[in-house]
Amino acid sequence: MKIATIIGASGMTGTYLFKLLLEDKNFETIRLIVRHSTPKTATNMEVILVDFTDTAAFKNAIAGSDVVFCTIGTTQKKVKGNKELYKQIDVDIPVNAAHYCKETGCEKFIIVSAVGANSKSGNFYLRLKGEMENAIKSTGLNAIHIMRPSVLLGHRKEKRMGESFAQRIVQSFSFLLAGKLQKYRAIHAKLLARAMVNAAKNNEEGIFTHQYNQIIKLAEPTFPAAAAY
Repeated sequence: MKIATIIGASGMTGTYLFKLLLEDKNFETIRLIVRHSTPKTATNMEVILVDFTDTAAFKNAIAGSDVVFCTIGTTQKKVKGNKELYKQIDVDIPVNAAHYCKETGCEKFIIVSAVGANSKSGNFYLRLKGEMENAIKSTGLNAIHIMRPSVLLGHRKEKRMGESFAQRIVQSFSFLLAGKLQKYRAIHAKLLARAMVNAAKNNEEGIFTHQYNQIIKLAEPTFPAAAAY
């Protein structure tokens, strides 16, 4: 593939994803679509600064991509409780990106959602993720991979209140989550990123929703990238 584009490369999963893609010879150019100035640190990367509310600029930034990865997301703390702003980031940006993929000929879209995502959920966060998933599924893209991790482990540049404590607790009890509860097991963000890279190299068409077991399997180094999944 020539161009792999990432939206949300500054976050924890996006950071791991960017590093993996840079090292993967299957991708010639790694393009970052960013809201804030980002230094170019590798010869095979592009950085495009975009105001995501600028339709033409956002669409042009997507154009030419062979696959688009979206790991963008926010928190209540970051948006200071502004639910409309939360929705703009967690729903509008990825949904618009998926539409621009379709309009510019990029037929492969890989998005990080969340376990329990449901557009009818009473939980605001899970409802947003469910609405986002439904909208992306309706775009008509040939291949959509929806990643639904539970608690993510790994190094995050920004510190989120209580997150490290929650990570330790969930990691300690993950082995107790069996059967239908396995989907709630904590997973390292680097494994999630590796699963996303392998999903990008999978040529099967369709809409795929990956939860804990599927993400772990997809992250395996021996996963046959071009095989049906």
